[in-house]
Amino acid sequence: MKEVRYFYDPSLSGSLPEEEAKHVTRVLRMKEGDVINLMDGCGGFHEAEITTASNHRCLYRILSSNKQSRPWAGEIHLAVAPTKLNDRIEWLAEKATEIGWDRVSFLDCQFSERHNIKTERIEKIVVSATKQSHKAWLPKVEEMLSFKDFIKKFGNASGDDDTDRFICHCYEGEKPHLKNLVKKGRNCIVMIGPEGDFSVEEVSLAEQYGFKPVTLGTSRLRTETAALVAVHLMQLEQT
Repeated sequence: MKEVRYFYDPSLSGSLPEEEAKHVTRVLRMKEGDVINLMDGCGGFHEAEITTASNHRCLYRILSSNKQSRPWAGEIHLAVAPTKLNDRIEWLAEKATEIGWDRVSFLDCQFSERHNIKTERIEKIVVSATKQSHKAWLPKVEEMLSFKDFIKKFGNASGDDDTDRFICHCYEGEKPHLKNLVKKGRNCIVMIGPEGDFSVEEVSLAEQYGFKPVTLGTSRLRTETAALVAVHLMQLEQT
């Protein structure tokens, strides 16, 4: 059985984005009359016929559309401090997209190894992984924020909304397992710190803004591993 290959066009304007058009016409050598499969990143799969194909341009007309239901209930939002090596956070972006998430935020923490990140590169990896894994919904990649700015933007001290907030850290104390607190149908944010962990002050501030300390188990995990475990746990409880 021939594998279905998807192309990403969020606008569905009838003209593929240049990079996708080049792949269709120059790599796959498709031509007028050939049928392609599109995804819009907002839950829609579409079958289309190529009407014009040149080296840098590919026009199409949509033949049919299939709107997908969301495969999980609440929003899955990961906030993570980028690793020192880019390839590790890029690996995380790819694998978490294959598993399924809705949003990723990058944190600039007191003990962060990296204080900037090229979100454009992460977005390309996420798009590629979304197409490869046949996901109808494209995760949102947020710009990096300082820890304090993130807390103020996404926290809620009163907890009177539809979002549950959690922070993973390695300090002593009673911490329930994340899998026991994720509730199906509610949005969920999990914060994962850098290799040096969050600072005591950061943990305290997060708790003031409604983030509950949790554990991912007894193993000591690297940042990208802990982040992927958190995404998987949220996924399992939301599906």
